[in-house]
Amino acid sequence: MTTDTTEMFEELRIPVNGTTVGVALTGPPTAPPVLFVHGWPHTWEVWRPVGSALAANGYRAIAPDMRGVGGSDPAQGPIDVSITARDALGVLDALDLTSATVVAIDAGVPTAVYAASIDPSRVSRLIVMEGVLPGIAGAEEFLSSGPPWWFGFHAVPGLAERVVAGREEEYLGWFLTGPSVRHDIGAAARSAFVSAYRGIDALRAGFELYRATGRNAELLRESLSARRLTMPVWSVEGGVVGNALSSQLAGVTETLTRAPIDDCGHIVPLEKPDELVDVLLDAHRR
Repeated sequence: MTTDTTEMFEELRIPVNGTTVGVALTGPPTAPPVLFVHGWPHTWEVWRPVGSALAANGYRAIAPDMRGVGGSDPAQGPIDVSITARDALGVLDALDLTSATVVAIDAGVPTAVYAASIDPSRVSRLIVMEGVLPGIAGAEEFLSSGPPWWFGFHAVPGLAERVVAGREEEYLGWFLTGPSVRHDIGAAARSAFVSAYRGIDALRAGFELYRATGRNAELLRESLSARRLTMPVWSVEGGVVGNALSSQLAGVTETLTRAPIDDCGHIVPLEKPDELVDVLLDAHRR
């Protein structure tokens, strides 16, 4: 399938979970809903081509910005998965949706998995890619040399945002064009991402995802040890995390489908949107 990015998105601001988040929507309002959860340093725009294609195929794409970033209000305090999962489920509540397919990438993966674990009736399918689950076995080989260098840098409270502020384009640009990216994601997406994380407050909100790693590990271990994920789960394997997430999910899911995408870097929805849309449409046929 060839994606078409001309589909118009409606952008709303929706009160959820004690804050207000920006949400982009496209597709028929009564169509089957797909909730997208972005990673770092992304916004909802990482899903634009895929969301447009799903809308053209009769689905409702719902893509919020995480709290503190883009169209969402500034965030204060820690941001762990107990908060971000409630934000995501709160978007469904605000739109009067009982459940949705949930799709997530990168730092959004722990949020999506935790939401599916604590409230499984709300997640009809779970499709995740290019992220790891802190505290869950299976990614030992991927992390054998330790986590990537920026995990430690971002995790120091108050440091990274003060170093990066004023240099957002140079710093974030490395993640958006550097060695983890095999296919150009486009100037428009890069500009949108850099703009969304410009300034200390927005940078801090993004870095809080890394500062919550220890707490997220505790939350995920507790939740997934109490119950396996019973909804169908797909693990989309890009070119950086690869099958590490699949290995983690194998131990906590009832039904897991692996979906490798060849010749792809880390930012799957923008590097290989056509291939990802094929995976999503196939998942909805099952």
